Amino acid sequence: MSFTIEKTLEILERTPDVLNTMLKNISADWTSNNEGGETWSVYDIIGHLIHGEKTDWIPRTEIILSEKADKRFEPFDRFAQFNESEGKSLIQLLAEFKMLRKKNLEILRSKNITEKDLEERGIHPAFGEVKLSQLLSTWVVHDLNHMAQISRVMAKQYKAEVGPWIEYLRILNL
Repeated sequence: MSFTIEKTLEILERTPDVLNTMLKNISADWTSNNEGGETWSVYDIIGHLIHGEKTDWIPRTEIILSEKADKRFEPFDRFAQFNESEGKSLIQLLAEFKMLRKKNLEILRSKNITEKDLEERGIHPAFGEVKLSQLLSTWVVHDLNHMAQISRVMAKQYKAEVGPWIEYLRILNL
């Protein structure tokens, strides 16, 4: 499938509602446990999504579309949520994510991005030159990746409970 802003918005605008439906008012056993070791819980993942809304997608879009000569992105702190989410409930995080995403999509729509804009480039700290279309595509896949991660983390809470069906449940063996 080729990139379009319309297809991008189809996913980005639905993510907060999908997460709210899936996670709001369920027990903390589902959302506070991780997969062991230094893996993330559902709570951590929502905090990470919030940090991305604040510091990644729109700020980098604005850098790419700016007239500035220096189009280098600030490095993204993949672990900032551990401090930023401290003391907040999952319900608060879900509400914050929904509010930030709504605001960011309003900003994105206000840019009236053209096909030419999608070819504009910024400088990623690890990858070097990247196009706006790649950044926006990554935003969508990032959402989908973390929704899959949330499903996997939650499924693994019942890994020992499924008994012999584990051989048919690929999500438990990832």
